[in-house]
Amino acid sequence: MALVRKTITLTAQKNSWIKAQIESGQYTNDSEYIRDLIRKEQERTVQVEDLRKALIEGENSGEPQPFDAAAFKQRMFTNG
Repeated sequence: MALVRKTITLTAQKNSWIKAQIESGQYTNDSEYIRDLIRKEQERTVQVEDLRKALIEGENSGEPQPFDAAAFKQRMFTNG
């Protein structure tokens, strides 16, 4: 995968935060930390989109039905 160099500007507070993450041993340099933030945001975006799709599917599935919690627990207990 080709790498592209980027220049970013941070507040002193954010820069200190990144340096603290590196000093704690979690990351070896600024770039590694920023790349990890991007990966996590990409994963979160996928999770949010999956949740949105599930909510829409639920809304489109028809009228709600009564829920019997005791019967549900019993099914889980006997089938579990």
